[in-house]
Amino acid sequence: MSDAKLRHAIAFEAARLMYERTESEYFTAKRKAAARLCRGFVKPTDLPSNAEIRDQVQAFARVHEGERRTTNLRDMRLAALWLMRVLCRFRPRLIGSVMTGHVRKGSDVDLHVFSDHLDPVTSALDEEGLQYDVERKHIEKNGEARVFTHVHVHAEFQFELTVYAEDLAHYVFKSSITGKAIERASTRELEELIAREHPEVNLDDAMTEREEAVDPYQLYRMLLLPLENVKQSPKWHPEGDVLYHLLQVFELARDAQPWDEEFILAALLHDVGKGIDPYDHVAAAVQALDGLVTERTGWLIAHHMEAQAYKNGTLGARARKRLEEHPDFDDLMLLRDLDVAGRVPGATVPTVDEALAFLKQLERDNKGK
Repeated sequence: MSDAKLRHAIAFEAARLMYERTESEYFTAKRKAAARLCRGFVKPTDLPSNAEIRDQVQAFARVHEGERRTTNLRDMRLAALWLMRVLCRFRPRLIGSVMTGHVRKGSDVDLHVFSDHLDPVTSALDEEGLQYDVERKHIEKNGEARVFTHVHVHAEFQFELTVYAEDLAHYVFKSSITGKAIERASTRELEELIAREHPEVNLDDAMTEREEAVDPYQLYRMLLLPLENVKQSPKWHPEGDVLYHLLQVFELARDAQPWDEEFILAALLHDVGKGIDPYDHVAAAVQALDGLVTERTGWLIAHHMEAQAYKNGTLGARARKRLEEHPDFDDLMLLRDLDVAGRVPGATVPTVDEALAFLKQLERDNKGK
């Protein structure tokens, strides 16, 4: 294989690993790709640049995502603008794929914010009722140890805020992909970018709509996270707490019907009422989710205990007939089977944020975005 062909093959394989999210770092992806394609030593000059891999990732995105990618980019830029306005006093700058237009499935929104203290930033997020996690990364480069503070905001899209000292607001950051000054946009520059590249958008209307909208995923997260501390009877639930059980059932539902957003959401949320009213968790869940989930998802949650009684032979004849005549009866019984199967001590489960991120992406896919 010629050097040029080898370089292209490594770029293609590394891009595939990154597009499928098997790897997240360029360096690791290209090394793993080279190991798969080459038996012997690979010269550093044979390895593709980060920019070459990024371009190949974008080729994957164009093929697999089509027009949805353009719509998604517009929506992500509008979401970025909204949060930048919320954080305006911290001089936010949009960077990364949403800035450059190189988005793909699963991309998040990257912002730099500038504050000498973290608390004012998180307080601004708290005022908006946003859910977030703080991560501190210890990096050693050129013999110098540094700590980077990241705030992961869980909203319609995933945001990653990197918090820098205030005096770095005008610092020229270098791109790890191109080695050149990183492309970034202030709030005003993003407004101009949206007007130029998405002329169909009325910014005032879009921002008003976003401010008035309720993000159901934030509410799902608020209902789910406390369930880690809600214990269950070891006789019926040897796996442990309610959240662990729900994440197991979510994983089983995703495997069983990976296209069915409503069914998977019902699997994830069917026992959320146990954190509200342990004596009537079904009614509590139905009330808490009223107006947030579809009629079908709500029906599956509302009747999942009747499905248990149906299977056990303890449900009355009229109720049995009513369930059997419902168009979602088969899915209800499948949910019941997964509910029973999702009680395994030590099973591997995703995090709440990973589960919600999957559902968000599935919702966008099903809507053709």
